[in-house]
Amino acid sequence: MYKRGDSPYWWINATLSNGKRVRQSSGTEDRAQAEAYLAKLKLDSYKEVNFGIKSHRSWKEAVVRYLEIKATLRSYRDVKRICCNLHPYLGDLMLNQINGDVVWSVIQGEFKKGNKAATVNRYLATLRSLLRMARDEWQWIDHIPKIRLLSGEVERDRWLTRDEADRLIAVCPDHLAAVVKFALATGCRAREILGLEWSRVDLSRHTAWLNQTKNGTPRGVPLNRSAVAVLQEQVGKHSKFCFTYNGEPIRYNITNSAWITALKKAELEDFRFHDLRHTWASWHRQAGTSCDELKELGGWKTRSMVDRYAKFATEHLANAASRIDFLASEDNVIELSRFSHVHQMKKGLA
Repeated sequence: MYKRGDSPYWWINATLSNGKRVRQSSGTEDRAQAEAYLAKLKLDSYKEVNFGIKSHRSWKEAVVRYLEIKATLRSYRDVKRICCNLHPYLGDLMLNQINGDVVWSVIQGEFKKGNKAATVNRYLATLRSLLRMARDEWQWIDHIPKIRLLSGEVERDRWLTRDEADRLIAVCPDHLAAVVKFALATGCRAREILGLEWSRVDLSRHTAWLNQTKNGTPRGVPLNRSAVAVLQEQVGKHSKFCFTYNGEPIRYNITNSAWITALKKAELEDFRFHDLRHTWASWHRQAGTSCDELKELGGWKTRSMVDRYAKFATEHLANAASRIDFLASEDNVIELSRFSHVHQMKKGLA
């Protein structure tokens, strides 16, 4: 136990039975309380080593490690925000105290705030991910509650027709129009487009390579003629980045005042930039691109992420639908004579 000049608390510097080196504040100015806290750390470590009894770990400890692991994700800010919003429910709990009732309190609390099922599901998914990691990878706990996502989440189905897309492009300023056209041609996300560098583009081979993807996995993007034409228009505007504004890379959020103004002029409501990716995928399915091909084109990791677009392609069901076509020359529907047959049998028996 020792004191530091920059803190009023007693500090601990010790090696526990499990070999872990502890250097931390006791959180108290009372030496007796600090010694009691150190004794508890040593006892928990001894039980863990000799009896296999895991020491209780707190939600706060788990969040700190979880955020360190997720720090490289593009969605890190969202993960951090969700963990902060879960703090009022879980901040004072140990991991082994999180049970079904606690999970239910999270659901009820968020619904009372007016959040919809989709938002609550993001909270539940993050909580489930953290607890599974604490159980399976860190071995901090042996059991976790079963957490099911809520039903009733409405899947977003917003995409543009060709006429609507042309209308939007026509009212966008040049730099934004280029980004929109490239998104519709390739299905790339906003961050992937704005971070695209000339060193990762081969116009002669109609290919680009993305290193800043949502899931962190680099992927190649085949460029159709529309995408190539957009890039050719950007040649010479910047030595490094493909898409720029006034000679500088576009480093801000693309959905700024120019985007909002363009939506108003094009008379488009409830439309986000990411919906351009949905539009691209919907157009592909309508044109006959298979779900497996679309999965590779869009860089999705699982087929389930692409199945939402299956409704846009029904050509393979055309033959099945035509079997009972009212305008068909042949009648393929078999008359069911069961009831008349039964009636005749009864009449004969009589």
